Amino acid sequence: MKNRMSCLVWLPVDHRLLGQGDLQMPFLVLGDKYARAVKVNAQAQPVMFPLADPQDIASLLDMVDGVMLTGSPSNVHPSHFGEVVANPALPLDTHRDALTLTLVKACIAADVPMLGICRGFQEINVALGGTLHQQVHAVEGLQDHRENKAAPFELQYGPSHPVHLLPGSRMAQWAGANTVDVNSLHGQGIARLADGLMPLARADDGLVEAFELKAAHSFAVAVQWHPEWRTSENPFYAAIFEAFGDACRQRNATRTNIEI
Repeated sequence: MKNRMSCLVWLPVDHRLLGQGDLQMPFLVLGDKYARAVKVNAQAQPVMFPLADPQDIASLLDMVDGVMLTGSPSNVHPSHFGEVVANPALPLDTHRDALTLTLVKACIAADVPMLGICRGFQEINVALGGTLHQQVHAVEGLQDHRENKAAPFELQYGPSHPVHLLPGSRMAQWAGANTVDVNSLHGQGIARLADGLMPLARADDGLVEAFELKAAHSFAVAVQWHPEWRTSENPFYAAIFEAFGDACRQRNATRTNIEI
């Protein structure tokens, strides 16, 4: 029997300045909840390559069985979809952009299982030629999808609004329903969905909340909400990670020539 934890999932890091005023230092950051959901719910070992550059991607992908693009306080820089920054106060992470937008394409080319969450969801869309609303709440006809940052995390990550799932899709199968409540903690959102992506979920206002790559031979799914939050307490969220883990183990079996 194969050791399930021998399956490796790459989680790219955030680049942040931490500290006060002039006493700031650069840090490479990964949220615990993302790594923990991979280990506990996908039953795979999360790994980091903190100083990976785009030219390293091909060799690093040969070492892993999946990639999860996490959420982040930062936004994808709008220059990647042909716009200028609308709100200079919002955090950006150009170092992460430089890696992940290339990483998305490499995962697709190499058929590496890929799960995108929040910023990761947006990264996949932008990498494939889609565009984003920089401020969803400012777009006529769309709701405010941001969280109350002053509220306790239990409320910020609690159910916020329903999403309507594509009937018969894998997303609907994981949920066991065609409509399900999810959390909502994002300011940006999809404006134009990239060619080749199929919407799997939409909010009441029509905003795309989940998609999959139509041509994927393996697993290439992304969601706008945060299923990594207390995943084990939510069967729908847990099912997303379980399916991702299954796809990673299939790649691992091929990569290492060991039976599952």
